[in-house]
Amino acid sequence: MARGNMPRQPSRSGRQEGVRKASRTLLKKSPAPSRPRTTAKKGPKSSSAAKSRYNPIAPERIRAIIAGLDQMYPGVTCALTHRNAWELLVATILSAQCTDVRVNIVTPVLFEKYPTVQHFAALQPEELEPDIRSTGFFRNKSKSLVGAAKKIVADFGGEVPQTMDELLTIPGVARKTANVVLGTWFKKNDGVVVDTHVTRIARRLELTKHEDAPRIEQDLMQVVPRERWTDFSHEVIWHGRKLCIARKPKCSDCAIEKLCHAADKTWSTVEIHGAAKP
Repeated sequence: MARGNMPRQPSRSGRQEGVRKASRTLLKKSPAPSRPRTTAKKGPKSSSAAKSRYNPIAPERIRAIIAGLDQMYPGVTCALTHRNAWELLVATILSAQCTDVRVNIVTPVLFEKYPTVQHFAALQPEELEPDIRSTGFFRNKSKSLVGAAKKIVADFGGEVPQTMDELLTIPGVARKTANVVLGTWFKKNDGVVVDTHVTRIARRLELTKHEDAPRIEQDLMQVVPRERWTDFSHEVIWHGRKLCIARKPKCSDCAIEKLCHAADKTWSTVEIHGAAKP
């Protein structure tokens, strides 16, 4: 036999190459078995569909929240001790990064020593520092209080002004302080007081998604009736101190528990919502 013309040897597996190719071709060409069509039955609507209809700022829900707060905290007002608008202004400035309990310990002694706004205006900030040291940030607060007193004496005849625009010209006064004074003393609903309690609880109740006070205030002003702005603020602040405590809320004692879907609830009769974040 001539070199280079040796016959093909059978495969060691016992299967010929042509057989393998043929089997692959058959497999490719053979149609898949047909399956009978079945019509899927529609089941009950999912919870996601129910959530899509849920409106956390629906008027009826807001009314229910306000009614529950009224039930828990009837007739509450500002926790800061004061006898006039100036004392309330001072106490509110001192309450920044400080508890109302501590402020109420400091202010009686402070107002006995400096009874009027004119007495404060005659001081240097350094003279006031020892009297308010325990409230924290006492250097900045002393500058604000003395500056506020001088401004009120010089520009407003010694009387705390009664408009938002005028109050905001006073050193140490931002919208929160102005809202406290206007709403509590002058009974004017020009805004909503937004402190740490209001921020946290408004987010838990899904009344806002924001974290900064100006936007939270605007959101609350859109959904809470204007005549309730001041009372709503006081009630939510008291709620944050008494029941809706940041570290361990007392959900089982809360009259608005069924309206709250917050993730950090300690006890719940309703489903939890991912958007209800403190």
